[in-house]
Amino acid sequence: MNKEITEIEDFFEELKNQPKPDIFKRIYLWWIHEGQFYHLQFIQGIKNLWLWLPIIWKDRNYDRYFIFEILKQKLKFQANYLKEKDSYVNCLYDVSRMNLCISLIDKIQNETYSLESMDYGKIRTWFTPYEKNPDYNEYHSEVVEDNYEEFFKKYPIIYKKVLNGEGIFSINDTNPAEKNRKIATNIAIINQKRAQDLLFKLLNTHILNWWN
Repeated sequence: MNKEITEIEDFFEELKNQPKPDIFKRIYLWWIHEGQFYHLQFIQGIKNLWLWLPIIWKDRNYDRYFIFEILKQKLKFQANYLKEKDSYVNCLYDVSRMNLCISLIDKIQNETYSLESMDYGKIRTWFTPYEKNPDYNEYHSEVVEDNYEEFFKKYPIIYKKVLNGEGIFSINDTNPAEKNRKIATNIAIINQKRAQDLLFKLLNTHILNWWN
Protein backbone atom coordinates (compact mmCIF):
# COMPACT_ATOMS: atom_id res chain seq x y z
CA MET A 1 0.00 0.00 0.00
CA ASN A 2 2.82 2.40 0.90
CA LYS A 3 4.45 1.71 -2.46
CA GLU A 4 1.23 2.65 -4.30
CA ILE A 5 0.91 5.88 -2.31
CA THR A 6 4.52 6.75 -3.09
CA GLU A 7 4.01 6.16 -6.82
CA ILE A 8 0.93 8.40 -6.82
CA GLU A 9 2.80 11.15 -4.97
CA ASP A 10 5.69 10.89 -7.43
CA PHE A 11 3.29 11.17 -10.35
CA PHE A 12 1.74 14.39 -9.06
CA GLU A 13 5.17 15.76 -8.18
CA GLU A 14 6.28 15.21 -11.78
CA LEU A 15 3.20 17.05 -12.98
CA LYS A 16 4.00 20.03 -10.76
CA ASN A 17 7.57 20.13 -12.00
CA GLN A 18 6.66 20.11 -15.68
CA PRO A 19 7.24 23.41 -17.47
CA LYS A 20 4.25 25.73 -17.77
CA PRO A 21 2.62 25.69 -21.22
CA ASP A 22 3.54 28.59 -23.44
CA ILE A 23 0.24 30.46 -23.75
CA PHE A 24 1.41 32.39 -26.79
CA LYS A 25 2.47 29.21 -28.56
CA ARG A 26 -0.90 27.65 -27.80
CA ILE A 27 -2.70 30.67 -29.25
CA TYR A 28 -0.48 30.54 -32.33
CA LEU A 29 -1.16 26.85 -32.90
CA TRP A 30 -4.88 27.40 -32.40
CA TRP A 31 -4.83 30.18 -34.97
CA ILE A 32 -2.86 28.10 -37.51
CA HIS A 33 -5.10 25.03 -37.21
CA GLU A 34 -8.50 26.50 -36.29
CA GLY A 35 -8.74 30.20 -35.65
CA GLN A 36 -8.07 31.51 -39.15
CA PHE A 37 -10.84 29.27 -40.48
CA TYR A 38 -13.37 30.14 -37.79
CA HIS A 39 -15.39 32.47 -40.00
CA LEU A 40 -15.77 29.69 -42.56
CA GLN A 41 -16.91 27.28 -39.87
CA PHE A 42 -19.38 29.87 -38.64
CA ILE A 43 -20.83 30.35 -42.14
CA GLN A 44 -21.09 26.57 -42.60
CA GLY A 45 -22.86 26.32 -39.25
CA ILE A 46 -25.45 28.90 -40.36
CA LYS A 47 -25.97 26.96 -43.60
CA ASN A 48 -26.44 23.76 -41.60
CA LEU A 49 -29.08 25.40 -39.42
CA TRP A 50 -30.93 26.59 -42.51
CA LEU A 51 -30.78 23.15 -44.16
CA TRP A 52 -31.83 21.19 -41.09
CA LEU A 53 -34.43 23.59 -39.74
CA PRO A 54 -37.41 22.14 -41.72
CA ILE A 55 -36.42 18.58 -40.76
CA ILE A 56 -35.83 19.32 -37.08
CA TRP A 57 -39.00 21.43 -36.92
CA LYS A 58 -41.08 18.41 -37.96
CA ASP A 59 -39.12 15.90 -35.88
CA ARG A 60 -40.93 13.93 -33.20
CA ASN A 61 -39.80 11.36 -30.64
CA TYR A 62 -42.66 8.86 -30.74
CA ASP A 63 -42.09 6.96 -34.01
CA ARG A 64 -39.27 5.23 -35.88
CA TYR A 65 -40.32 7.19 -38.98
CA PHE A 66 -38.44 10.22 -37.69
CA ILE A 67 -35.25 8.27 -36.96
CA PHE A 68 -35.22 7.18 -40.58
CA GLU A 69 -36.03 10.74 -41.68
CA ILE A 70 -32.89 12.12 -40.01
CA LEU A 71 -30.75 9.40 -41.58
CA LYS A 72 -32.36 9.91 -45.00
CA GLN A 73 -31.77 13.65 -45.00
CA LYS A 74 -28.13 13.22 -43.97
CA LEU A 75 -27.59 10.75 -46.79
CA LYS A 76 -29.21 13.19 -49.25
CA PHE A 77 -26.95 16.04 -48.16
CA GLN A 78 -23.80 13.94 -48.38
CA ALA A 79 -24.78 12.32 -51.68
CA ASN A 80 -25.35 15.75 -53.23
CA TYR A 81 -22.03 17.00 -51.86
CA LEU A 82 -20.04 14.04 -53.16
CA LYS A 83 -21.77 14.18 -56.54
CA GLU A 84 -20.88 17.86 -56.88
CA LYS A 85 -17.23 17.36 -55.89
CA ASP A 86 -16.63 14.00 -57.63
CA SER A 87 -13.13 14.18 -56.21
CA TYR A 88 -12.06 10.55 -55.88
CA VAL A 89 -12.22 7.23 -57.68
CA ASN A 90 -15.59 5.49 -57.32
CA CYS A 91 -17.15 8.65 -55.89
CA LEU A 92 -20.24 8.31 -58.10
CA TYR A 93 -20.46 4.62 -57.16
CA ASP A 94 -20.74 5.70 -53.52
CA VAL A 95 -23.38 8.27 -54.49
CA SER A 96 -25.43 5.56 -56.22
CA ARG A 97 -25.30 3.40 -53.08
CA MET A 98 -26.41 6.35 -50.96
CA ASN A 99 -29.32 7.00 -53.32
CA LEU A 100 -30.29 3.33 -53.06
CA CYS A 101 -30.29 3.65 -49.26
CA ILE A 102 -32.45 6.78 -49.55
CA SER A 103 -34.92 4.89 -51.74
CA LEU A 104 -35.04 1.99 -49.28
CA ILE A 105 -35.64 4.35 -46.37
CA ASP A 106 -38.58 5.86 -48.26
CA LYS A 107 -40.06 2.40 -48.74
CA ILE A 108 -39.51 1.52 -45.08
CA GLN A 109 -41.06 4.76 -43.86
CA ASN A 110 -44.10 4.43 -46.11
CA GLU A 111 -44.39 0.66 -45.56
CA THR A 112 -44.45 0.27 -49.32
CA TYR A 113 -43.98 -3.49 -49.34
CA SER A 114 -46.07 -4.36 -46.28
CA LEU A 115 -49.08 -2.54 -47.79
CA GLU A 116 -48.54 -3.70 -51.36
CA SER A 117 -50.70 -6.81 -51.08
CA MET A 118 -53.72 -4.61 -50.35
CA ASP A 119 -53.68 -3.51 -53.99
CA TYR A 120 -54.49 -7.07 -55.08
CA GLY A 121 -57.53 -7.74 -52.94
CA LYS A 122 -60.48 -5.96 -51.38
CA ILE A 123 -61.46 -6.67 -47.82
CA ARG A 124 -64.78 -5.97 -46.14
CA THR A 125 -64.50 -5.31 -42.41
CA TRP A 126 -67.12 -4.93 -39.69
CA PHE A 127 -67.45 -5.02 -35.93
CA THR A 128 -69.88 -6.73 -33.59
CA PRO A 129 -70.25 -6.44 -29.80
CA TYR A 130 -67.87 -8.74 -27.98
CA GLU A 131 -69.92 -11.39 -26.20
CA LYS A 132 -67.73 -11.59 -23.11
CA ASN A 133 -67.54 -7.83 -22.67
CA PRO A 134 -70.12 -5.54 -24.31
CA ASP A 135 -67.82 -2.55 -23.86
CA TYR A 136 -65.58 -3.97 -26.59
CA ASN A 137 -66.15 -4.75 -30.25
CA GLU A 138 -64.98 -7.81 -32.13
CA TYR A 139 -63.29 -7.33 -35.49
CA HIS A 140 -64.41 -9.33 -38.55
CA SER A 141 -63.22 -9.33 -42.14
CA GLU A 142 -63.71 -11.18 -45.39
CA VAL A 143 -62.19 -11.07 -48.86
CA VAL A 144 -64.63 -9.70 -51.44
CA GLU A 145 -62.22 -9.42 -54.36
CA ASP A 146 -59.20 -11.65 -54.90
CA ASN A 147 -56.44 -10.87 -57.41
CA TYR A 148 -53.68 -12.33 -55.26
CA GLU A 149 -52.50 -14.70 -57.98
CA GLU A 150 -51.06 -11.69 -59.81
CA PHE A 151 -49.27 -10.70 -56.63
CA PHE A 152 -47.84 -14.20 -56.22
CA LYS A 153 -46.45 -14.10 -59.76
CA LYS A 154 -44.58 -10.94 -58.89
CA TYR A 155 -42.64 -12.65 -56.09
CA PRO A 156 -42.39 -16.34 -57.02
CA ILE A 157 -39.42 -17.14 -54.78
CA ILE A 158 -40.98 -15.59 -51.67
CA TYR A 159 -44.29 -17.24 -52.58
CA LYS A 160 -42.64 -20.66 -52.48
CA LYS A 161 -41.01 -19.85 -49.14
CA VAL A 162 -44.37 -18.91 -47.65
CA LEU A 163 -45.93 -22.15 -48.94
CA ASN A 164 -43.09 -23.97 -47.18
CA GLY A 165 -44.00 -22.37 -43.85
CA GLU A 166 -42.18 -19.03 -43.78
CA GLY A 167 -44.17 -16.09 -42.46
CA ILE A 168 -45.94 -15.06 -39.27
CA PHE A 169 -49.48 -16.09 -40.31
CA SER A 170 -50.59 -19.70 -40.64
CA ILE A 171 -51.93 -20.46 -44.13
CA ASN A 172 -53.84 -23.59 -43.12
CA ASP A 173 -57.17 -22.00 -43.95
CA THR A 174 -60.02 -23.91 -45.55
CA ASN A 175 -61.35 -20.78 -47.24
CA PRO A 176 -59.28 -20.31 -50.44
CA ALA A 177 -59.73 -16.51 -50.47
CA GLU A 178 -58.65 -16.19 -46.83
CA LYS A 179 -55.73 -18.51 -47.43
CA ASN A 180 -54.56 -16.37 -50.37
CA ARG A 181 -54.89 -13.24 -48.27
CA LYS A 182 -52.70 -14.71 -45.54
CA ILE A 183 -50.14 -15.87 -48.09
CA ALA A 184 -50.09 -12.38 -49.61
CA THR A 185 -49.77 -10.76 -46.18
CA ASN A 186 -46.82 -13.01 -45.34
CA ILE A 187 -45.13 -12.12 -48.62
CA ALA A 188 -45.68 -8.42 -47.94
CA ILE A 189 -44.23 -8.59 -44.43
CA ILE A 190 -41.23 -10.62 -45.62
CA ASN A 191 -40.56 -8.13 -48.42
CA GLN A 192 -40.72 -5.22 -45.99
CA LYS A 193 -38.16 -6.90 -43.76
CA ARG A 194 -35.97 -7.63 -46.78
CA ALA A 195 -35.92 -3.92 -47.60
CA GLN A 196 -34.91 -3.10 -44.04
CA ASP A 197 -32.22 -5.80 -43.97
CA LEU A 198 -30.81 -4.61 -47.29
CA LEU A 199 -30.64 -1.02 -46.05
CA PHE A 200 -28.59 -1.91 -42.99
CA LYS A 201 -26.45 -4.34 -44.94
CA LEU A 202 -25.54 -1.56 -47.39
CA LEU A 203 -24.78 0.83 -44.57
CA ASN A 204 -22.70 -1.75 -42.73
CA THR A 205 -20.73 -2.58 -45.87
CA HIS A 206 -20.16 0.86 -47.36
CA ILE A 207 -20.62 3.66 -44.84
CA LEU A 208 -16.98 3.71 -43.68
CA ASN A 209 -15.93 4.57 -47.25
CA TRP A 210 -18.30 7.53 -47.54
CA TRP A 211 -15.97 10.41 -46.93
CA ASN A 212 -14.16 13.01 -49.01
